[in-house]
Amino acid sequence: MRRKIVLTAVAVLLGAGGSSLAQMPRLTTATYDDWTVRCEMHDTVKTCEMEQSSQIQGQPVSQIALGRPSKSAPLRIVFQVPINVWLPAGVTLVMDDKEPGVSASFKRCIGNACFADTDLNDDAIKKLRTRTENGKLLFKDAAQRDVTVPVSFKGFADAFDVMAKECPPSGTSEWVQLLAVVAPHLGAFSPTPDGV
Repeated sequence: MRRKIVLTAVAVLLGAGGSSLAQMPRLTTATYDDWTVRCEMHDTVKTCEMEQSSQIQGQPVSQIALGRPSKSAPLRIVFQVPINVWLPAGVTLVMDDKEPGVSASFKRCIGNACFADTDLNDDAIKKLRTRTENGKLLFKDAAQRDVTVPVSFKGFADAFDVMAKECPPSGTSEWVQLLAVVAPHLGAFSPTPDGV
């Protein structure tokens, strides 16, 4: 009888362990030149984002990430910079000197980083995908001095296409229709604890 109880307990533990293992997220990453695509599977929901990190003298300076907070949400770009920034200035991703770039307001600073984010429209996505020259990330430090961080667009289009294929968006915008030929949707994206 005791042996039957022990075997039943072991079977229950193994069964519980198996189901918790099945619920554990699975993470995959792939690098496309200077951009990395990360996809994570939670149960039956797959989320993907792409990002590029910049360092100067081995110290992290910035991170740029693209993704969707939910399947039906617009594509968002999130900028992470060190906390010593002039918040009213925001941050701008400049693709070239002829365009105004993509600007975002800082939303919060947590720990040792400040975050700014904004939606990306179809036109901005098209421009980012076709960039071959380096761009720059502009913001001001706390003393209101300009800070310029180089941004490489090498591999951006490939990373974007893979991210879109792995996690296609729902919706019918012209860009989504174009991507349907190449790939579709981006998954949830949570650069901060509350998902913004």
